[in-house]
Amino acid sequence: MSNQHLAISNPKDGMQQRTFGRTGWQVSEIGYGMWGMAGWTGSDDEESLAALGRAIVLGCTFFDTAWAYGQGRSEQLLAEARRRYPHAPMRIATKIPPKNMRWPARAEDPVSDTYPADHIRAFTEKSLRNLDAEAIDLQQFHVWSDTWADDEGWQRAVRALKEEGLVGAFGISVNRWQPTNVIRALRTGLIDSVQVVYNIFDQAAEDELFPYCQANNIAVIARVPFDEGSLTGTLTADSRWPDGDWRNTYFTPERLHETLERVERLDVLIPEGMDLPELALRFILEHPAVSTTIPGMRRVQHVERNLAASDGQRLPPRTHDALKRHRWERG
Repeated sequence: MSNQHLAISNPKDGMQQRTFGRTGWQVSEIGYGMWGMAGWTGSDDEESLAALGRAIVLGCTFFDTAWAYGQGRSEQLLAEARRRYPHAPMRIATKIPPKNMRWPARAEDPVSDTYPADHIRAFTEKSLRNLDAEAIDLQQFHVWSDTWADDEGWQRAVRALKEEGLVGAFGISVNRWQPTNVIRALRTGLIDSVQVVYNIFDQAAEDELFPYCQANNIAVIARVPFDEGSLTGTLTADSRWPDGDWRNTYFTPERLHETLERVERLDVLIPEGMDLPELALRFILEHPAVSTTIPGMRRVQHVERNLAASDGQRLPPRTHDALKRHRWERG
């Protein structure tokens, strides 16, 4: 990989910023989800770096990765992007995997098997090396169960990492379809952000989690804005993925059929001059609790398309209200 320093030019005029909760950071309301760069089949490092570079040029400032994305590979790619754009304003978020490497978290798993204090520190240090960074802006637990909320071990570890300046803020990525399985942890005052699935189909976070975060100035990272691909409008009844690709489990034949039917019902709601991915992003940005949303982007054209949705324009109220009725209770 090249260590060349690339200049930032022609930043995106309309890129909107939002305040990241109590940290006070200003971040791009459309961030960058980096799972696909190391955790999906078909990813290419140079293509990924080109996409990252284009996002930086266009004003994206929030980048979300994790050690589990390729066992540090995604973090290393982000480190290379930082070397190529050393003066770019970037907020770096990563995640600590559970010690037992089990996704999603299970309530019956003891915290000693998931997030003991020495594990939290060890993986923070691994991520610092992968990222070639002296500090991580946002460190996060990659899975969570609120049965662990009162454990003093993880609490001490989080306090220490913040006090030592190795971590600026700490967050939790909650299990899919369990947006309230974090409220007890938030009450400790140690958690500065929550990462949660939120999109046109998955709206449950609006019920309790979003109001709590707004009342307590906790940042919200909306993940999976395109429902793992269905809300890009590119899936068909014949969509298949290579053996071992997790999307085969998510989109079982029965679920894929139902998903495509629900996607088709959205067609009549797409305003003229807009496509489904843009509609999906704009729906998320309508909610004031959302600090940033992190679509996965592996190609330059995806970056350009998605970041263009950050222009400060609102959806027509009737369109937004109609989309609210497409909430889908799954799980």
